[in-house]
Amino acid sequence: MDNVRVRFAPSPTGFLHVGNVRTALFNFLFAKNRGGKFILRIEDTDLERSEKEYEDALVRDMKWLGLNWDEGYLVGGDFGPYRQTERLKIYKKYALKLVEGGKAYYCFCKKEELEAERERQKARGEIPRYSGKCRNIPIDEAKKKVEKGEEAVIRLKVPKNYKIVFEDIVFGHQEIDSSQVDDRVLLRPDGTPTYNFACVIDDFEMKITHVLRGEQHLSNTPLQALIYEMLGINPPIFAHLSTINGPDGKKLSKRHGATSLVEFREKGYLPEAMVNYLSLLGWSPPDEEEIMDVEEIISKFSLERVSKSPAIFDVQKLNWVNREHLKKADLDRLVQLVIPYFKKEGVFLDVNDDIKKFLKLILDGFLTHVDYLSQITKECNMIFDFNPENIVEDEEVKKILSREAARDVINCFYNKIKNIDYLDFENYKNAVLSCMKELGIKGKNLFHPIRVGITALSSGPEIEKIVDIVEFGSRCDLLKKVIPVKDRVKSVLDVLNG
Repeated sequence: MDNVRVRFAPSPTGFLHVGNVRTALFNFLFAKNRGGKFILRIEDTDLERSEKEYEDALVRDMKWLGLNWDEGYLVGGDFGPYRQTERLKIYKKYALKLVEGGKAYYCFCKKEELEAERERQKARGEIPRYSGKCRNIPIDEAKKKVEKGEEAVIRLKVPKNYKIVFEDIVFGHQEIDSSQVDDRVLLRPDGTPTYNFACVIDDFEMKITHVLRGEQHLSNTPLQALIYEMLGINPPIFAHLSTINGPDGKKLSKRHGATSLVEFREKGYLPEAMVNYLSLLGWSPPDEEEIMDVEEIISKFSLERVSKSPAIFDVQKLNWVNREHLKKADLDRLVQLVIPYFKKEGVFLDVNDDIKKFLKLILDGFLTHVDYLSQITKECNMIFDFNPENIVEDEEVKKILSREAARDVINCFYNKIKNIDYLDFENYKNAVLSCMKELGIKGKNLFHPIRVGITALSSGPEIEKIVDIVEFGSRCDLLKKVIPVKDRVKSVLDVLNG
């Protein structure tokens, strides 16, 4: 189909979570793959729960992910307004059209009356549904009651003994008897539409060709298909996206950990990694390649490869995808992204060229040790909070120091560097080679004790990188105090010697 038009239509009643974002992403990918338009519509008719804060957040989240929309909220276009509360006259026009055609009717039943009826039906073990009490009130009589100010809703007059049929790209042929759909409210007394009615009118008016949304909306589709039919207009093509579950097989929720996009952004996941990972939740690329940039995903995306089986949100898989994208990311960009985390920890307050160079050294040394960027301050804590007493507390360190000649190695290394003002890579390498020749020790029996002498730890990034970070950091004026290498080794020896 040419002129593909899809939409993402969130309600601003909370922060975007993984399921919302996956829906937005699939719409975006499909539109871009087909050279179509991606539209953002705000469904804000839930007046009690809709908040400007959530609108601002969803715009920020989508822009962060790079899901820029071609038309809609804040962008404009030929089919606006793109906020439902600004479209009330449009909904009223279509609701009255259905009334005039005998396909909808005014209902004057009071809220208390309807609630009592529902309770009686429940007590009898029946599915609560509207009885149709007002269904046969003559239209002229109903109009007069409305003109006199009597409060009424407009309900759809669902035909009896009728098969509602529609096709879904993901879930296939769907057929339901109209007896399973009662006379639903289309328009409330205050003029606001119900979800299913507004959705149909908006999608038709905005010329939406494909509706891609979560599986939970599959149960809404028969009613919507019926509204399309009763208005005499063609429905869009439907594609419902499978549920996203946690690793335990239950629907993803807060009990599984972070689920809102803002949480992942604050943790320091890269947007391209989130896009990459979320694209794999319910869709599989034809070549089974998993690490892709957005242009690659767009080129491969099709609804035919979307699965109806529940997708599993696996944080460990997300972490792996993020690590792969961190490896490819520009280092200058990563420096800018990690600055806030270090500022929050008080490592520095201002930034200059030396701080940026220091952060590059940090990233070069520690990036492979983190799943996402906010972890890096904790991972490189050894640089700022050196604790020589750890050598008598850490069991792994104690094992290293128990080896023959371990203390001799640390002593020898210290003697080689104690008079060096700046321990650069060449000086460090020469000191190590000199110790190797002098003591006749190499391999782990040489390098493990040197690591302990510099870090008071048994493991970590390459020790050459640690030396570079520590020596450069010890000379950064804006940086929290970093103890130079020779002072660290001296402190370890002091502890060893009692």
